[in-house]
Amino acid sequence: MLRRCFLLASLGSTALLSTACSGKALPKHVVVSPEKLQQAVATRFPRPYPVAGLLQLELQAPRLQLLPETDLIKAQLTARLSGPVLKQQTYDGRMEADFGLRYEPTDRSVRAQRVKVHSLTLDGLPPALADMLNTYGPSIAEQALGELVLYQMEQKDLALMDALDMQPGAMRVTPRGLEIALERKPQTR
Repeated sequence: MLRRCFLLASLGSTALLSTACSGKALPKHVVVSPEKLQQAVATRFPRPYPVAGLLQLELQAPRLQLLPETDLIKAQLTARLSGPVLKQQTYDGRMEADFGLRYEPTDRSVRAQRVKVHSLTLDGLPPALADMLNTYGPSIAEQALGELVLYQMEQKDLALMDALDMQPGAMRVTPRGLEIALERKPQTR
């Protein structure tokens, strides 16, 4: 216990230091606010994706909405279609999708999974392009958002968890944000 208190003090985390060293129960979860999620995901956009080698679909940073009742996150994105076959013309539109979350221990990130595109529309598309977009668009959009890193655990938080012999566990979407459970690390022999 004294070792943990010393480590926490050296990391400068007074909130968890006072909890861990006072004999009170250790925290059971970490909450990542909707604003922090929004800021983190915005740094990963715009994202360009080729469509059938002829066009490029560019997605702008999504506006995220937490859906606690389904434990999903909804994303609304602005989309732009361009490419050499369009002769300098671009088409703007929007995409709406939702997805679940998973924790990736190799880089300690929270990633999108099970992406489902509900709509992808581009204004003013000629019929042939609209058909092509309806065919390829949803799978391209699912690839674009699949495995998207929404949040990466900060080094100071990870050091603190390591000092407490804790690790990230189950995640759930709540009205307050993304709640990441803290679990004891398995004991190694």
